[in-house]
Amino acid sequence: MRFVVTKPCTGALVAGKARLGALHLGGDSSCPVETPALVLPTRRGLPSFISKDLLDGLPYPDSLLLHLSPIHFMECPSAKTISSIGNVHKMAGLQNHIFVASPSDSVESIPECDSTNKLGASFETPNGRMLVKPKEYMEMVSSLRPNLWASLADEVPVWVTEKRNKLSVDRTIKWLDDCLSLDQGKGESTLGAILGGSNVEERKRCANEVSKRNVSGYWIGGFGLGESMEERSSLLNAVTDILPDEKLRFVSRLGLPEEVLEGVAAGMDLFDSTYIYHLTLGGFALVFPLDILEREVTATRLSHGNEDCTKINLRATIYRKDTSPIVDNCGCFTCQNHTKAYLNHLLNVHEMLAQILLEIHNTHHYLGFFRLIREAIKEGKFELLHKRFVESRRAHLIEAVTCS
Repeated sequence: MRFVVTKPCTGALVAGKARLGALHLGGDSSCPVETPALVLPTRRGLPSFISKDLLDGLPYPDSLLLHLSPIHFMECPSAKTISSIGNVHKMAGLQNHIFVASPSDSVESIPECDSTNKLGASFETPNGRMLVKPKEYMEMVSSLRPNLWASLADEVPVWVTEKRNKLSVDRTIKWLDDCLSLDQGKGESTLGAILGGSNVEERKRCANEVSKRNVSGYWIGGFGLGESMEERSSLLNAVTDILPDEKLRFVSRLGLPEEVLEGVAAGMDLFDSTYIYHLTLGGFALVFPLDILEREVTATRLSHGNEDCTKINLRATIYRKDTSPIVDNCGCFTCQNHTKAYLNHLLNVHEMLAQILLEIHNTHHYLGFFRLIREAIKEGKFELLHKRFVESRRAHLIEAVTCS
């Protein structure tokens, strides 16, 4: 696994740290994955509703990146069983995909700081609260053998005391050292965890310490735990100002489109999010246009009337007789073969196929959004894209509040 920055930051105010990169899996025939990129959420190696054969139908090579939480495997199958199979690639039948592992997600391994102690990190899982020690974590990582993995971290919400926040940074740095000492690859696939809550100085301290270790990149965690949008930008920039430019940066829980744009502007390369999963569970479909840069009006409206500019609720009765696809000219399997009326029917009779078709579309559309971001950076138009999207989103929110 090798990461290369192909286009460094340009120096503009908004897009000052936005950059292009490429992840090379290895081998002459493998196609590099361009960054910024989305790491698709999975549960034990596969997306929640998309099977292996349908996964192959998603845009290539954008869909090669898959997120994995080793915590999902702590109950079963055992590390010994996984090792006998080979690794997570063979177990899931996805030998050509890139698995990126981090301790937590927002579905099945949620950080639980109250029960975390000096021995290990605590997580809320479907099987109850679980304390994971660095040694246990590394045993599972060694069995799964993901392409990249983040060290164990003590994530805390923003409302903890300064003393507890400082302690979480100390533990995270210590656990990184513990993980590296147990790592057979000697840091070649390791992403050093960087935390610090909403304290800029603690974020800087953690980034400084982690950047001294022999790691191949960085996992920036601790977001989505109560911080505001306003303070998030300063927290991200405080970290990226310290980290070396040539190494990969992977951030978790920046899932909304405007959050992704903020992360890209701060210089992030990979994004792990359960946004698609939660949209699909709720019966929502992404509909925002992917041709924003081609439009002439700067403050382009992304929606009409009082509708959300990013998504639609396909459970609504207005789609009961709508025979149009979710998005016109969308190339995904769902839009090419099915209508809003059919999806409305499937959702309202609680048919499992509804989630399958919705996740196919939402994944395809969001991968297209990341492709749009990369094109904007290539053409030097990322600042324009960021401005148009945020202004359009703000216009919708203002109108919604006014109408209510």
